[in-house]
Amino acid sequence: MIDLTLGEIADIVGGRLHGGAPGTVVTGTVEFDSRRVGPGGLFLALPGERVDGHDFVAGALAAGAAAALVARPVDGADGAQIVVPPVDRRETNAMALAADADGSGAAVLAALGALARASVDRLVAEHGLVVVGVTGSSGKTSTKDLIGAVLSAAGTVVAPPGSFNNEIGHPWTALRADESTDFLVLEMSARAPGNIADLARIAPPRIGVVLNVGTAHLGEFGSRDVIAATKGELVEALPPASEGGVAVLTRDDDRVQAMADRTAARVVSVGVGGSAEVRAESVTLDDRARAHFRLVTPEGGADVALRVHGEHQVGNALSAAAVGLACGMDVAAVAAALGTATAASQRRMDVRVTADGVTVINDSYNANPDSMRAALKSLALMARAGGGHRRTWAVLGEMAELGEDAVIEHDLVGRFLVRLDISQLVVVGHGRPQRALFQGAIQEGSWGSEADHVADVDEAVALLDERVQPGDLVLVKASQAVGLWSVAEHLLEARGEENSK
Repeated sequence: MIDLTLGEIADIVGGRLHGGAPGTVVTGTVEFDSRRVGPGGLFLALPGERVDGHDFVAGALAAGAAAALVARPVDGADGAQIVVPPVDRRETNAMALAADADGSGAAVLAALGALARASVDRLVAEHGLVVVGVTGSSGKTSTKDLIGAVLSAAGTVVAPPGSFNNEIGHPWTALRADESTDFLVLEMSARAPGNIADLARIAPPRIGVVLNVGTAHLGEFGSRDVIAATKGELVEALPPASEGGVAVLTRDDDRVQAMADRTAARVVSVGVGGSAEVRAESVTLDDRARAHFRLVTPEGGADVALRVHGEHQVGNALSAAAVGLACGMDVAAVAAALGTATAASQRRMDVRVTADGVTVINDSYNANPDSMRAALKSLALMARAGGGHRRTWAVLGEMAELGEDAVIEHDLVGRFLVRLDISQLVVVGHGRPQRALFQGAIQEGSWGSEADHVADVDEAVALLDERVQPGDLVLVKASQAVGLWSVAEHLLEARGEENSK
């Protein structure tokens, strides 16, 4: 964050300073976890599922925080508090504040957004900060990481850790940018119409990337058309082409392609082959599903060898390449940066090999029907690399937040993996979606011993310990709440890991 005094912050958020000197400068970071607040920082008193941040104000101030941003004064806390005005929670985007019964979290959250907007506006105006927004039903985090890797070759980048992409993570990340930051790359998530527009108002992007319109969070949105309308809020927020606005849209998704009519920004199309401006030609995959391709752009071409895993990473890399070119990088520099990028976020197509030759693909951070199919395709391609046919295991759990379509979508994934000729399926959990996944595979393949349905992680681990053999490939994937990463981590710990990926 830019250096601001307590008085300036109070003015920005429309609050009043309670204790402390208006001229005191906040020199540390902005934090909502009191354990991470350092000297000179600003503590946010947000409510959580189990605790209220106001209960930790005194401790944060005692640890050296310059001030706390609060919805109500905290008696007995020795230090400065900026008390923010109440807001009508019905008019705020407070999807992450499930415990915000009294609206205090919405008030602090609104103040956080206002503070982030003021900081970003000044950095853009005075230091030329370029803000990049990324959205899509799947692939946001991987693409955000690739964009960060590309732009790091041209300047200093701030991007969120993992998938910190909601109305708390978005302004928190924006406030990580300071006078030394050249590029701010933000991942933008949504659970309802208007969410992305709200995030775009907090940190207005100059470049926007829309990857796809799939079925993630279908239960909340109700239809893919509503999802498309919401994802398109990003391109609607971009400045016109005359002011440097750029919309990077995939040509491989009709709903994304149609967003070109919703923006005044310059549209750059990306895609595999065809007529996309930034495209990949001659795509091949190695034995770990790492893509090699020819990057073709209006400015010339270059060969790219990705270090991240999965055929779907080609499209992500093209979007990152388009952003790099829009920021003034040349094709050779973009290709070189893509070739050095590794998975920066945990548990996303993290491919490792055990000491006895079992390949473990930990893609357990999250799952939706599109990302599930992409991961299964990568598993099948890796099994056939080099003309062989290694035995494959798909250890799968529930894909959450699919609403009324949960049963049918899980059934379709079960049938899909049979068509890919996956050798073994282990379904974890006994809910209706998991039963549909198991039954879909059984019915499609007339399977018997090829499929197992277990109750929990412990049973999955026991089964794999007994039956996985050297040379096998094991994919582990489910929505985050399932916690399937412990299966992948157990295999690597129990069997030992090779020295290199």
